[in-house]
Amino acid sequence: MSVYRPKGSPFYHFDFWLRGRRFYGSTGRTSRRDAEAVERGERERAKQQLAASRASSASLKLDDVAGRYWSEIGQHHAGADNTWRDLARLLKYFGPTKLLTEISDDDVAKLVAWRRGHRVPRIGPRDAASAAAAPLIANATVNRSTTEVLKKLFTRAKSWGIRFDHEPNWKAHWLPEPQERVRELVGDEGDRLDAATRDDYAPFFAFAKASGLRLRECLLKWSEVDWDARQIRKAGKGGKLVTVPITSTVRLILWPLRGHHPEHVFTYLALRTRDGRVKGQRYPLTYSGVKIVWRRLRKRAGVVGFRFHDFRHDIGTKLLRETGNLKLVQKALNHADIKTTTKYAHVLTDEVAAALERLQQSRKKSELPTASLAK
Repeated sequence: MSVYRPKGSPFYHFDFWLRGRRFYGSTGRTSRRDAEAVERGERERAKQQLAASRASSASLKLDDVAGRYWSEIGQHHAGADNTWRDLARLLKYFGPTKLLTEISDDDVAKLVAWRRGHRVPRIGPRDAASAAAAPLIANATVNRSTTEVLKKLFTRAKSWGIRFDHEPNWKAHWLPEPQERVRELVGDEGDRLDAATRDDYAPFFAFAKASGLRLRECLLKWSEVDWDARQIRKAGKGGKLVTVPITSTVRLILWPLRGHHPEHVFTYLALRTRDGRVKGQRYPLTYSGVKIVWRRLRKRAGVVGFRFHDFRHDIGTKLLRETGNLKLVQKALNHADIKTTTKYAHVLTDEVAAALERLQQSRKKSELPTASLAK
């Protein structure tokens, strides 16, 4: 018990452990209720003491804060390679010795302006002319890869007990983002993509089209495929568990891939011997490798304005059009909030128009007897 009265003493004492340290002493109270109130105060004082101790011992140099954030959180992200690049970009801009407490609103504004001048990486030869012709990165990319990452460093530092007298006003630096557009495959676009896809990559893109998973979530391991439960279970966005049923279509895609690799489901055949790879042998697909292949594939197929993420939009829109059930689509796409799913509601426009038409026709019929009586 954290409050007790020692033998021979008129006063209650407190005795508790907090983060590996022991705190104890007399409460100076003879009433247990009063002693418990004193004990609660001592606990709060101990928390503040430990927080102050951590804050005074923590280095506020950006290099140290970013390094600690990486070891505690960043390396465990599903997109850890992106987190690493984003942190490295901040260090390149501010310098490793910049103190986190010195970063002001003006610094963040200049950082955002600098990042907005970056262009989308180009595929193929990287000469000055092609680099200059590349489009500027989107506002959403600036927000996610720069402002949000820096804000997370501040948030994490506060959990270590750091207090900021003048933390930047993050909302003021958040760039406006257009409402996410929902794109689906139309006409013969799906057939053109299939025809332009290499045989060894075909199962991966077929799975993406059938499952509606995000690109990183599509990079399956066999340990995540449960044939008996007819489910795929893996960590998805934000570390949340994502489950996908193994439908007959998904089974037909995955079953022939057994034996290609002991750990990874989707692999490709090396076309030449280089960079440690041997021609004709299979190697696991990677996030960056798929992105490069996808851009080239889309160009060969002549499909414009269709991102890899739009495979997810494609299945969402078609499933909602087929079922009319928004909650079902939310479950299928593993959306935490149904508000995210409502962006697909536009596909029900025709169904809404037809329902309104039926309602109006029904009203006209119900009004006929009244009109006849009036005559």
